[in-house]
Amino acid sequence: MNILVWHVHGSWLTAFVRGPHTYLLPVTEDRGPDGLGRAVTWDWPPSARELTPRELWDADIGLMVLQRPHELDLALRWTGRRPGVDVPAVYVEHNSPDESPERQLHALAAQSRIPVVHVTHFNRLMWDNGRAPTEVVEHGVVDPGPLWTGTERRAAVVVNEPVRRGRTTGTDLLSRFARSAPLDVFGMRTEGLAGHLGLPPGRCRTRDLPQGELHREMARCRLYLHPVRWTSLGLSLLEAMFLGMPVVALDTTEVREAVPDDAGVVSNRLDVLEDAVRAFLAEPELSRRTGAAARAAARARYGERRFLDDWERLIKEVTR
Repeated sequence: MNILVWHVHGSWLTAFVRGPHTYLLPVTEDRGPDGLGRAVTWDWPPSARELTPRELWDADIGLMVLQRPHELDLALRWTGRRPGVDVPAVYVEHNSPDESPERQLHALAAQSRIPVVHVTHFNRLMWDNGRAPTEVVEHGVVDPGPLWTGTERRAAVVVNEPVRRGRTTGTDLLSRFARSAPLDVFGMRTEGLAGHLGLPPGRCRTRDLPQGELHREMARCRLYLHPVRWTSLGLSLLEAMFLGMPVVALDTTEVREAVPDDAGVVSNRLDVLEDAVRAFLAEPELSRRTGAAARAAARARYGERRFLDDWERLIKEVTR
């Protein structure tokens, strides 16, 4: 089957395109947000094919996978076919509601032809989905392997645009955690973070690395710190667990579901989290055992095979 899907969230799509279908990725001359095409920093199979809007018009499409509200219009303009009417479609909702934690109406709430597929049960609970049928397909992660060494007595944090996103991603908490452990903050547009927080550069290093280098560098840190207040379940958290890293995280959104008790410390008490950071820094063997439990838990729940099997079941239901 040919599946039309936009390159929006690279980590999620890396697992999705490893399924048994051909994935048609819109590409535009400027490779802007609506036409990124294939990934540059992820390894995708040949079955993930780039097509221009003109090529999409004549393409055989068995399913449309939408991820942003305006893709409903893009799909019609670029293919001449209406999602959910002329071609089966699903809408993957990657995010938690941002305007209101419990009252925000979903963009597809007024229709019933296109199922809304949430990536966590928390998200499905919190969104007002209206008439739209809903499903949950939890994240899947391509296993990077047990790369953790913990040789650096630092805490790894992964967040994109931490200065702009501020309290949403817990950026304001980093100065407090930096008193317990020096931080390596990975992600896009992290420059100026140490100055923004008033920290010496050595207490907060910022690093924007290609995906191929990111996991190995994260895994050199003793632990993974997840200070996020309000986003969907971050794939970076799951990737850290796959690497075998012990986790210290705020008890928000879906984190408690993802991190069992033996895989790290999850709490909304900052003193508890600070104690956990110091303990993992001081005790390499505790970090190793906890990270091994984190990896086992992540592989059991968020493995690639389970993810693809869940999607295959849903695809068959939607297209039959």
